[in-house]
Amino acid sequence: MILAAGRGERMRPLTDSCPKPLLPAGGKPLIAWHLERLAAAGFEDVAINHAHLGAMIEAALGDGRRFGLRIGYSPEVRALETAGGIRKAMPLLGDGPFLVVNGDIFCDADLGAFAADGAERIAAGGLAHLLMVPNPEHHPGGDFHLAGDRITDTGEPRVTFSGIGVYAPSLFAALTPGEPARLAPLLRSAMVEDRVSGALHEGYWLDVGTPARLAELDHRLAAA
Repeated sequence: MILAAGRGERMRPLTDSCPKPLLPAGGKPLIAWHLERLAAAGFEDVAINHAHLGAMIEAALGDGRRFGLRIGYSPEVRALETAGGIRKAMPLLGDGPFLVVNGDIFCDADLGAFAADGAERIAAGGLAHLLMVPNPEHHPGGDFHLAGDRITDTGEPRVTFSGIGVYAPSLFAALTPGEPARLAPLLRSAMVEDRVSGALHEGYWLDVGTPARLAELDHRLAAA
């Protein structure tokens, strides 16, 4: 699943007339980079949620055939936040572990290998497997502590959640479809049960949350 329902307030005025996932970087929409990398990693079905200017996303991407994928859409009338958006899209995600990628990041991690590792850990009783990254300048305090392959909400040093994770459907089972819900409280509850694992990615990762960072990514991709 690609999370694409955010309003993109920090990107305004760029997002006043264009949904954030369609903003261009390196000659193509941000979300196209995700779709191409998912297809290359062997994925076949992708769910995308959307809200602000969502019809533009569907018009731009269609059924996914040109990416070698099948795309299903989960429209949201109001912002449901991360966990709420995932819960609403569950009919598109099936009964097994699934990969979720924030639409407003760029990352060169091997998504296929990460998803396979996460699926194995969930089959062994885990609820979530998170890709963590070193803390960027704009988020120096990090999010969680990674000790070996276990993630906890206490301890130092802390690292930043990349916005890429593999989840068990049962993590979201208690949520009401269509109601807003945040992901962090669900993860923290699962951490108390020692059911959240993780891996540290030290390659390229960028939270494309501001016009300046979008320009940084565009420059990097254009020079590649």
